[in-house]
Amino acid sequence: MHQVDRVDAIAGKPAPTLDRVLPFDLYRESFMSGFWNQAFDLSGRCAVITGGAAGIGLACATLLAERGARVALLDRDPAVVEVAASLGAGHLGIAVDLGKIDQIQPTVDKVFAHFQRLDYLINSAGVVLLDKAIDVSESAWDTTLDINLKASFFMAQACARHMIAQGSGRIVNLASQAAVIGLDRHVAYCASKAAIVGMTKVLAMEWAPQVNVNAISPTIVETALGKKAWAGEVGERAKLQIPAGRFAQPEEIAGLALYLLSDAAQMITGANMVIDGGYSIQ
Repeated sequence: MHQVDRVDAIAGKPAPTLDRVLPFDLYRESFMSGFWNQAFDLSGRCAVITGGAAGIGLACATLLAERGARVALLDRDPAVVEVAASLGAGHLGIAVDLGKIDQIQPTVDKVFAHFQRLDYLINSAGVVLLDKAIDVSESAWDTTLDINLKASFFMAQACARHMIAQGSGRIVNLASQAAVIGLDRHVAYCASKAAIVGMTKVLAMEWAPQVNVNAISPTIVETALGKKAWAGEVGERAKLQIPAGRFAQPEEIAGLALYLLSDAAQMITGANMVIDGGYSIQ
């Protein structure tokens, strides 16, 4: 098969006739330009984003909406309704406590009924309660695992039921660099995020080929809460340990999430994408 014919067959296009065959390099450039434009066009798709009222969740929602997706933001903060409206017409905000597992499937079903499809899930909701391991209470442990792990799993399960039925879907779970390193006073948080990475691998295996499931593990991210927690000398000391010399921005995490949801990432599933400025390679 001619090189151009082979690329056209992969792209689902009719093979060119011999009188209009282009030099392969020129054709490849033309093909790839069109591919990238289409790969990141999310028009007509629907995304559910937990923790969507602020921080990484809001950054993801903003970017996906800009790329044409309709987004449903879930957050315990009632302001999520106004936040969704601020993204433009056609988006949805639902105030819900994901710690109450019995609310998850009905909420996801409500989103599906509203949009008549469900293509993407970004599990961004999370909490961090800091204490020395010797002093961690059962309540703090349970709260951390309930929100960071349990709610993320049951959100993924509820969304995957619709995705598998419709034949396709993408899930991105927000883990953390705390999933792959130890952090002082973060025992419950590290445990929850390491479990997210393990869970992601199993879901990717079980739900393939219809649903791709990946995780993102960021370093400290300069959300409003992140800036407050890492202000001053403690933050400057932390930056010195990161080869990139800074913390991550919410928009950088959103950019990676967009890639994993896009058609450009069809062969990526079960991966944990670390975005930490090189901290964990030392």
